[in-house]
Amino acid sequence: MKAPRGEVIGLEGVSLIYRSKSAELHALDNISLAATDGEFVALLGPSGCGKSTLLKLISGLIPQSGGVIRVNGRPISGPTPSIGIVFQSPLLMAWRTVLENVLLQIEIRDLRVADYREPARDLIRLVGLDGFEDAHPHQLSGGMQQRVGLCRALIHDPDLLIMDEPFGALDAMTRELMNAELQRIWIERRKTVLFITHSIAEAVYLADRVLVMSPRPGRIVGEIVVDLPRPRTVATTEMPEFVRFTREVRQCLNTASVIE
Repeated sequence: MKAPRGEVIGLEGVSLIYRSKSAELHALDNISLAATDGEFVALLGPSGCGKSTLLKLISGLIPQSGGVIRVNGRPISGPTPSIGIVFQSPLLMAWRTVLENVLLQIEIRDLRVADYREPARDLIRLVGLDGFEDAHPHQLSGGMQQRVGLCRALIHDPDLLIMDEPFGALDAMTRELMNAELQRIWIERRKTVLFITHSIAEAVYLADRVLVMSPRPGRIVGEIVVDLPRPRTVATTEMPEFVRFTREVRQCLNTASVIE
């Protein structure tokens, strides 16, 4: 099937079954979803439902058992340069500076580092770390380290940015700040984002659409379109519309849990 115009991610009937000699574990079942150019999509579900597993499938890190996964209209069969990934832990090299950690992505991809030094500095400025280029990870707060991880994911200019609970380990105030910063960066760069989270409020604050997954085997059981105006602020979270959207997501999660 031909990919719809502007589609960056397309999944059709994707499943994953882990098999061993004694048993089968059905992790994902008949997952279909799509995200278009510049769209911010949040993926929400209970622990163990397969959110991070789905990330690995889309990233080409592991193969699916069935179905089709497309990135930019092409079926994927392994890691692709058009994807950037931000994990819950920034996974920075302690002995490398901020700039060197950002450029690590370029070295791994065997690209010419000299061509990316200025773009790396631009990204560092974009995330508010101007002046920290030569700092080491131990000199940075958790939020600052995660900004370095975001720079590293963006340095090769991917079409798709996948973020796996990137702020889950941060304290509440830092997490709120990072959500605002991510929204600002997304508005400026307009990458397609697939954002995995456990937080209903975070999903509604950031996303154009929230996709809700069921307990294992993971399925997409709901979609909530969040048509709140941007940029969103702390005041947005106090609006009746924001509360209504969070209630819709919570009801969808509750219904899925009861059904399963």
